[in-house]
Amino acid sequence: MTVNVTTLSNGLRVVSHHMPHLETISLGIWVAAGARHESEHEHGISHLLEHMAFKGTRRRTARQIAEEIEQVGGELNAATSLEMTAYYARVLKGDEAIALDILADILQNSTFSEEELEREREVILQEIASIQDSPDEIAYDLVQDAAYPGQAVGRPIIGTRESVSRLTPADLRTFLRTRYLAPRMVISAAGAIDHNNLVRHAEALFGGLNGGDSHNGAAAQYVGGRRTSRKVFEQSHLLIGFESPSYRDEEFYAAQVFSGLFGGGMSSRLFQAARENRGLCYAIYSTAWGMADSGMFDIHAATGPEQMGELIDVIGAELFNLASSPPTAAEVSRAKAQLKAALLTSFESSSARAEQMARQLLFFDRLLLASELVERIEEVTPERIRAVAERVARSAPPSIAVVGAGRRSSDYAIRAERRLAS
Repeated sequence: MTVNVTTLSNGLRVVSHHMPHLETISLGIWVAAGARHESEHEHGISHLLEHMAFKGTRRRTARQIAEEIEQVGGELNAATSLEMTAYYARVLKGDEAIALDILADILQNSTFSEEELEREREVILQEIASIQDSPDEIAYDLVQDAAYPGQAVGRPIIGTRESVSRLTPADLRTFLRTRYLAPRMVISAAGAIDHNNLVRHAEALFGGLNGGDSHNGAAAQYVGGRRTSRKVFEQSHLLIGFESPSYRDEEFYAAQVFSGLFGGGMSSRLFQAARENRGLCYAIYSTAWGMADSGMFDIHAATGPEQMGELIDVIGAELFNLASSPPTAAEVSRAKAQLKAALLTSFESSSARAEQMARQLLFFDRLLLASELVERIEEVTPERIRAVAERVARSAPPSIAVVGAGRRSSDYAIRAERRLAS
């Protein structure tokens, strides 16, 4: 595998993975600035900025941006998370200069006109309204608020109607100027890419970016608690969260294997106990994800209100069983195989690979080899999984959200809190 990293004089890093069997290139700019870096006044600005970047520059209108990339068969997109914002493209071999020029233009020359802002603000307000029609999204926002109340990491990434409505073009320019700094940015590309050409274009287009730095935001402080919604849906959604290892914690990979074993597939304990053995729900799963200084292990299921109580009891029993006794070697082997398959598949996708390299440079200041990651997975033992389960289940109060059961949602949340505190 041909992977190269170059650091420009202003601190911006350029990384590429040449994949000779491909005829396309996935590339983009990843910025270590996301929702957790916003002040209370700026809530939702990272997501708004991602939208506004495509709404016109001093050189191109919004339509010209779309037409120019599609003229060469390419596509542009962007995404915002708690710790990062990405602007990326997919183009045919040889068209990387066009994509980079557009990306450089939207990040350095966007006009942020009042007219476009009002139009895009309305789009985001509609997006916020659509979330209120999605019980699982409501539940995730509620559990995040319960886990990290009053903190940027606990607020919805998209913002609220009130916060988005008050943001101005001046706010966008200030956030861009103070957060989008060269040392906190990575240009990453994978596919039919030549590294020297990529660096040459990057130097020409991004060499003038500010090389300063900015703070990382307040440390996350997990609290826990319960949140509910009285809205009624066809199913009641239960989301239970616990603090789990951050991606910098030595037990992060043990937490990943634990999550896969507990609720990651059809052979997982939750799926077998709740769906296969009792028919309590159609889908039930767990995830473990990390930030720089904290992480969350989440369990999500939806069922009818009449089954919610039994479902809570099953989840609690399975979690405390695993916290008390190590899993079998066969269970661990299956969970490891699933995790390794997902990891190695990402090395075969140009878009996944470009994002993976950017994340590693921004979060770890180095690239992690596939062999190193596989080794970390293989090192996980049944006892380490039990220890992670115990750490998750007993170290702090759970974060609980129940949505869809109307007035009964609060009763179910209390029941879940009591069951998981035992």
